[in-house]
Amino acid sequence: MSAADTYNDIDLAWLMKLRTVVARLGEMDCARWWNSQGQLGRQGVTVLRRSFPRTHFFAQAKSVQMIAAARCAEIFNPPGSVNLWHLTDDLEDRLDSIWESWLDAASTWQPFFEHVAGMKSTDVLAALNDFDLVTDADIEAHAKIKKSSDGRSIPIPEKFEGRRRTVALLALSFSASVPGSLVVPYARKADA
Repeated sequence: MSAADTYNDIDLAWLMKLRTVVARLGEMDCARWWNSQGQLGRQGVTVLRRSFPRTHFFAQAKSVQMIAAARCAEIFNPPGSVNLWHLTDDLEDRLDSIWESWLDAASTWQPFFEHVAGMKSTDVLAALNDFDLVTDADIEAHAKIKKSSDGRSIPIPEKFEGRRRTVALLALSFSASVPGSLVVPYARKADA
């Protein structure tokens, strides 16, 4: 892994996988948090493979991640904060710049995306564990986080300083949602 593949201690491929798994969990044929119907599932593969034969998996992922970002912003989007779909501008720019190299190596991502396509779960913790995207320490830290009283959000107690642990907690905290009812995890920016 080169320096271009990381941001502080965040492996950007890990971040892409984390976002993709949560995006799949929230689709209408799973937890119904955002309005995409199986786009990251087998149906999406069938539809997009015709237009994007080599990179359809990435087109699917980007599309559903954008839908998830819009839905989360619609529900809860306080100023001076980050969520799983929009971290710092610098980190998002770094992620965009590495995207092309992933497209060039699209075949190496195929097993991951095929595993995602087969998901039907609504269990965030189990899915992130299944994909080996969170650690026991992440899960232990997540267990101590409480939902806010507004019922629409869940604040991560630590500020976002560009570190992996906070991103893992943002993803794990989608478990506060139930099918059909989204709760948006967020963290305050360190400079806010």
